[in-house]
Amino acid sequence: MPRQTRRIAIVGAGIAGISCARTLAQAGHEVVVFEKSRSCGGRMATRQTNFGSFDHGAQYFTVRDTRFALALQTAPGLCKPWSANTVQLLDAFGRVASILKPTTQPHWVPSPGMNALVQHWAAPLAQQIELNTQVTRIERDAVHPHAWQLRTRGADDSQLVYSGFDAVLLALPSVQAQQLLSGSAVAPQLASQLDAVQVAPCWTLMLAFPQALQANLSHLGPQWNAARSTHHRIAWVARESSKPGRERIERWTVQASAAWSQEHLEDDALRVQAKLLKAFAEVTGIRAEPSHALAHRWRYAQTLQALGRSHLWDASQGIGICGDFCLGRRVEDAFVSGLELALKVASN
Repeated sequence: MPRQTRRIAIVGAGIAGISCARTLAQAGHEVVVFEKSRSCGGRMATRQTNFGSFDHGAQYFTVRDTRFALALQTAPGLCKPWSANTVQLLDAFGRVASILKPTTQPHWVPSPGMNALVQHWAAPLAQQIELNTQVTRIERDAVHPHAWQLRTRGADDSQLVYSGFDAVLLALPSVQAQQLLSGSAVAPQLASQLDAVQVAPCWTLMLAFPQALQANLSHLGPQWNAARSTHHRIAWVARESSKPGRERIERWTVQASAAWSQEHLEDDALRVQAKLLKAFAEVTGIRAEPSHALAHRWRYAQTLQALGRSHLWDASQGIGICGDFCLGRRVEDAFVSGLELALKVASN
């Protein structure tokens, strides 16, 4: 006997939310995705500027799960290997400790930006995605008490209620998922399981140096294109213009360490920008004044302590949770989490 079609709300349109939504839609269910931002992608984010794009969230991804590899085949040619000559920086003066050996899993980047993959997968669901729509409360449907309704707030502070959902799946950072459940007095046993998850913030700095192109130089600064750093302020730096399918203008993304980001979490963005720019000059030797500099704060960026399972699902209430924090910190972890939650929901 065919399984009954259900109406399912998915909160969050990052890779976990979209992989969950597309899997459920392919299984014949009706999905509605709610995203508080103006586009899909989550931390697979790309910032467009007059100087070119910046992958200011996730920098690349690896492919280890065969299901992820199969899913990528639905977007042929979209993702390309990034053979960055990555180094390990020993100290605050940019001295190289070692050349990091290539792994058996290449680094992959979608083109023209990291958000392209999620947006490609989201395109068939475009009519079912509510952008600029933040879910503020989950509650029982006023007309059908066995169903759920969501209260939402738009970018213009408009408030709407979406009703008639058989299940609500949260593809949000663990803290936000916990806050939404607790504030709605819904599924406390699921919310409490997120207590063990620990996620660190990250300040990210985006820099552009068009003077390199103007001077007919291939690039500024070091010969390497990416580095893991032990500098107390910086954990990672990458030359964005070295990625396949990117603009030629010299651009760098600088990601601060978890400890430094936590210490300066509430600092003014301009103050953070100045401190990270100084550290960037120390580790790269690039002391030219950037034509573009912008700091972005990710409050929930990197999983320090994962949940230890791919998802949470309460079939009796129809409430579920997924996200990279369930399994780890990688893009692939988010995909697997969303996929396995969808498969669990579809099997009930």
